[in-house]
Amino acid sequence: MQGFVELLPVVLKLCVSALIFAIGLGSTLGDLTYLWRRPGLLLRSLLAMYVLVPLAAFLLAQVLPLAPAVKAGMLVLAVSAGAPLLPRKMSKFGGGSYAFSLVVISSVLAVFLVPAWVALLAPHFAVEAEVSPWAVAALIGKAFLLPLLIGMVLRMIVGQAGERYSDRLMVLAGGVMTLVAIALLVAHWEMLFKIVQRPGMLALLALMGGALAIGHWLGGPTADDRTALAVACATRHVGVAVLVASAFPGARTVAMIAAYALASALVSIPYLRWRRKRSASAVADSVA
Repeated sequence: MQGFVELLPVVLKLCVSALIFAIGLGSTLGDLTYLWRRPGLLLRSLLAMYVLVPLAAFLLAQVLPLAPAVKAGMLVLAVSAGAPLLPRKMSKFGGGSYAFSLVVISSVLAVFLVPAWVALLAPHFAVEAEVSPWAVAALIGKAFLLPLLIGMVLRMIVGQAGERYSDRLMVLAGGVMTLVAIALLVAHWEMLFKIVQRPGMLALLALMGGALAIGHWLGGPTADDRTALAVACATRHVGVAVLVASAFPGARTVAMIAAYALASALVSIPYLRWRRKRSASAVADSVA
């Protein structure tokens, strides 16, 4: 049983790599440059993800009576923006090009912004940590940019057929990843309950809910853009989060990541359902 549990993170990483490859396989150069052609939306997106969400975490850590481990976890999640699987989440909302462009840009900027935010905020979260830009660059390059680039190059070779292969691979890898994530949550449930407990979980829920509100507010007048930015703000880069957490002495990484996954699902799923209903209602009104 222990060997099976230890194997789960490896399978999870493989699923994430497969999904990123599939995202690249279904994307074009036009998707990549989407935000560069919309500088106003780009600036608002980066402001939301890399300034306002970390500030929200800072305020929550100051006003809530949180254990040191939970404060460290809040810092980890606050600075770990640039979720690589955002384009997959947004594929049903028509915001794929925006999500794809945002993820690539924010992932590159994370090399500089994550270490800077850790250095600035760590003393206020009662932790001592230092994260190397080279370590962040190596992680993002190997775990995100490389499989994405391979997928995009293959897309140039196979053409439109790449979208069909991308959809199939996303369904397969996404299903396996969901099962593995549930298994990890079950396997570490006791540790999760001991570390996070009620105040910590409420703080994580408040952070994820606040992040959704920030993204929705700054997403602009286009409905798909607002939805995409809201989800981007409330979705963390798990690989970067693990890297940052490993710099903290005594940080219980798995438990905090599991707590984040639970809190993110609790706030994101109702929001996405609401946005889906609004989108369907708008389409019905336009047809009528």
